[in-house]
Amino acid sequence: MNQAIRSAWVVAIGMFALILGSLTYVQFFEAEELNTNDWNNRQLYQDFGRPRGAILVDGKAVAESVPSNDQFNYQRVYKEPNLYAHLTGFYSLVNGSTQLEQASAGLLSGTSDELFYDRIVGLLSGASSQGASVELTIDPQIQQLAWDLIPEGQRGSIVVTEPETGNILAMVSKPSYDPNLIAVHDTEIAARNVEQLSAVPGLSIYRNPATESLVAPGSVFKLVDAAAALESGDYDAESQIPNPPVLPLPGTTVGLPNYVNGTCATRSTADLEFALEQSCNTPFAQIAWDLGEDAIQEQARLFGFGERHQIPVAVEASQFPSDLSEPELAQSAIGQFDVKVTPLQIAMVASAIANDGVLMKPNLIKAVRAADLELIDSPSPEVLHESVSAGTAEQLTEWMVNVVNNGTGRGAQIPGVDVAGKTGTAEVEGRGDNAWFTGFAPANDPQVAVTIVMEDVDLATGSQLTSPNAKKIIEAVLNQ
Repeated sequence: MNQAIRSAWVVAIGMFALILGSLTYVQFFEAEELNTNDWNNRQLYQDFGRPRGAILVDGKAVAESVPSNDQFNYQRVYKEPNLYAHLTGFYSLVNGSTQLEQASAGLLSGTSDELFYDRIVGLLSGASSQGASVELTIDPQIQQLAWDLIPEGQRGSIVVTEPETGNILAMVSKPSYDPNLIAVHDTEIAARNVEQLSAVPGLSIYRNPATESLVAPGSVFKLVDAAAALESGDYDAESQIPNPPVLPLPGTTVGLPNYVNGTCATRSTADLEFALEQSCNTPFAQIAWDLGEDAIQEQARLFGFGERHQIPVAVEASQFPSDLSEPELAQSAIGQFDVKVTPLQIAMVASAIANDGVLMKPNLIKAVRAADLELIDSPSPEVLHESVSAGTAEQLTEWMVNVVNNGTGRGAQIPGVDVAGKTGTAEVEGRGDNAWFTGFAPANDPQVAVTIVMEDVDLATGSQLTSPNAKKIIEAVLNQ
């Protein structure tokens, strides 16, 4: 009998310990994730009843909570909404939250562990809990300029970064939207607004095109090929590569043609400088065949391909395909076939070359401050990879300067400043082309890197909207 009682006690104590442990785990370790879960309507209603921290650019709020005359106490309001929508995202009763509103939800709502002592002080004093403010690295003047350089009705993105730190100075995309339409407390109005926005061609209110849309890079990917060639030790500035006008693709009845609008046809062989300058296709396809898929794949990885990041918003992993046939590898080497990148990824390639081969993690956060303005966090620059050696970066920079001075990137020339750049045109089946420019300046002491992509354009339009616009942005940054 005593044994049965003891066994029952052991089972009861074990169950009690299990229940207590589960509650403790949920209360202390899962609390923030549960609080920020978009499906937690109870938490969402509580959050709307207290002031949420602001999202700031240059000290001014681009998203903030203001008192409202309804049961929720506070209304989220977005200033210059279209300009910053893809960064701030939205904070909505029925549609959850996106972008920074979601990624920094714990800080903005005041539920983050970093604000634990502020919550204790508020609890003891009876004061209402307030979220922290999040200040961005964005330069408002450069952000506005980049926005203005994308024509209305044009789908495109521009990313401007500091190569040495990874800080993002501007990040814009069109089409954009007004988050205030989604943040309204009237759920019927919000639903109608979301339905209307979903009908806008090329727009997703849930994704930032600069960090989450995957598009074909075209010839800007040749920077990865050139880096792989130099890093292999099999190629240098003197190497001569066959440069036929059309490269037969084994096992097919078609060939890979060279770029026809430059001067590729003037040389039967080409060194890497000329191949980059004139964006010749056939030399880079043969480099990829020579080095092999694994070498190109590894070089792409060192530039950040295949990796998802939180900056703190989500960055989709760019893709270089695997298990390629020879024709597929040739097409992939020029940024076609199944190569897919975010605009931010191409900005990372240029920034790594500009920074002596060292790739810094992109960063959007300048500072996080509690409601009493106490500094909670100020992220330090973080190294992601040594993408290439300093020597390789120096050689690539020299060749990229030549692209702007003598090649396809002439529209980015700035008197008295050496600009390093690379252009690209990606053919998209059934649509127009993706036109690209990526580069940095000054070449001998890079202060700014600029990446531009304009989607579904013809060749003439693309050339007008990429290199010349990069010039305007670089001049604006250097003249500050």
